[in-house]
Amino acid sequence: MSKLIKNGRLSDDAAQILVLDETQAPEALTLPDGPVFVPLAVWQAHKGVLASRSDVGVWLDSHERVEELADDLGTLSAIALNFPKFTDGRAYSEAALLRSRYGFTGEIRAIGDVLRDQFFYMQRCGFDAIQPKAGKYSDVQLEAALASLNDFSEPYQAAVDHATPLFRRAQRSA
Repeated sequence: MSKLIKNGRLSDDAAQILVLDETQAPEALTLPDGPVFVPLAVWQAHKGVLASRSDVGVWLDSHERVEELADDLGTLSAIALNFPKFTDGRAYSEAALLRSRYGFTGEIRAIGDVLRDQFFYMQRCGFDAIQPKAGKYSDVQLEAALASLNDFSEPYQAAVDHATPLFRRAQRSA
């Protein structure tokens, strides 16, 4: 079972991240029971059946856009955004769009190559769940990462988490 940081707490997570290989057609796939995140192509192929399941989320790869899910956001309780490598930051923008433009209130999960140094910034962009690759961090390291989420007491710029940036507070008091 993988570990997950969700809403500032460390917990076990039973959800599967379903990944297709090149030989699998989304239309022919048999979906597992239990909590699962399916790729966008699988969601699009099986939307009629999956929309009624509360334990199904959709995951988007870095080249896919949340606009493709805009009409389905009311039926989804969770969306995962993939970081295929830590230097690919497109998922930050997609999370911010989900929260600010689309008003998505469900879970936004960071999956893939997520690093401890990025957790704070992920939260500022709208992620409320962070799932590092299995085995990447020990429980002790994840507990330390939880504590580090509070390392910065004053944000310098606005974000979707609505914390008031330091420079705006200074302008109001002047």
